[in-house]
Amino acid sequence: MSTTLIKNATIVNEGRSFRGDVLIKDELISALGLPGQIKSPPGANTMDATSLLLIPGIIDDQVHFREPGLTHKGDIFTESRAAAAGGITSFMDMPNTVPQTITIDALNEKYRLGSEKSLINYSFLIGATNDNLDEILKADPKEVCGIKVFMGSSTGNMLVDNKDSLKELFRRAHMPVSAHCEDETTIRKNTDFYRQKYGEDIPFSMHPMIRSREACFLSSSYAVNLAREYNTRLHIFHLSTADEMKLFSSELPLHEKKITAEVCVHHLWFDDTYYENYGSKIKWNPAIKTRFDRDSLINGVNNNLIDIIATDHAPHTTEEKSNSYFKAPSGGPLVQHSLVAMLELWHRKIFPLEKIVEKMCHNPAIIFNIKGRGFIREGYKADLCLVNTDDPWTVTKDNILYKCGWSPFEGITFRSKVVQTIVNGTPVYNKGIFNEDYRGERLLFER
Repeated sequence: MSTTLIKNATIVNEGRSFRGDVLIKDELISALGLPGQIKSPPGANTMDATSLLLIPGIIDDQVHFREPGLTHKGDIFTESRAAAAGGITSFMDMPNTVPQTITIDALNEKYRLGSEKSLINYSFLIGATNDNLDEILKADPKEVCGIKVFMGSSTGNMLVDNKDSLKELFRRAHMPVSAHCEDETTIRKNTDFYRQKYGEDIPFSMHPMIRSREACFLSSSYAVNLAREYNTRLHIFHLSTADEMKLFSSELPLHEKKITAEVCVHHLWFDDTYYENYGSKIKWNPAIKTRFDRDSLINGVNNNLIDIIATDHAPHTTEEKSNSYFKAPSGGPLVQHSLVAMLELWHRKIFPLEKIVEKMCHNPAIIFNIKGRGFIREGYKADLCLVNTDDPWTVTKDNILYKCGWSPFEGITFRSKVVQTIVNGTPVYNKGIFNEDYRGERLLFER
């Protein structure tokens, strides 16, 4: 039995910020109270968290940890380690690995790898193709977070572009369908136009013209219409445009919404004026677009049109990202820096603390029906993060933990620093020191 009492923290939880104490017994939160209300049991470890924030651990609903098959970019151990340093206690990993996670056997293999290698809690989406619906329906919705459908460019046959296949998937899905929405026909047309104009050396600033606002809206609106027709539980990943905001509603409480939305940190931080200096480092799919789009996404978060903030963490090597436009892959590493970047936007008075916790901790648990996580509540798993919001540090190559060794935030000074990350009651990260012997748990779902 292990018992820890965290005292005098500024707790941010369920729409409130207040001074309080939290008692952890083994893996669970045993008690939550105002300062001095909880008596320290005999033999308990006591931690004075005066001047620190205490929040639920971040749940990142969209990462690419690259294992199996692409482990020169990242792997479950290295990227879960970096995530722990960023205050993330649970992740959901995407299926476009090698082999693709489009069968139950491949899915079970990733769960095996997670149990052996992940420092934090984990789940894996099963990927949709034009012809694997029967395999998808074998997945247990109580043990698998959901279904990923690429309605835009992907690898191999993971682009689902057969309308009959999409309709059947939306009609029969027994778990949340999470969609990457970009219209492939529009992208190909735009690509041909800019290739004729620039040849193979297209400026990276043209990326949002190729993977355009129109491409995003056409695909997102199609997905929303399918979900409405078939009453599908739909979650749209990484929104990037102002136009898409009109597809969502803030009128219903979250637990009643059938159609929900996510935005990623990079779409809230960068805009198209950054391409000149950052180039391929901010080449993501969907593309980072205009300042107007970024401001609309920020408003969408604050107005509850957008429900989750995540990373789409997708590491590539420096050598891969150093290529010209068509050869440089899209994506970048973010899990180590997502929370501190969002807290920087709080420092700039763009988001309230309570809104950040709602979108990064509470709402992923609600949307995916995660059992016993995402909140500081008695009886819930003790997935927690302690943060000093007044301890400035600068991102450098020496403190980047991703296997790929770079970050789009390199050179940026953040005013907040993650002090400790607790996973299932165990400190996995503490002031730069990792418990690398610990392994997280498989997420379970109340469905």
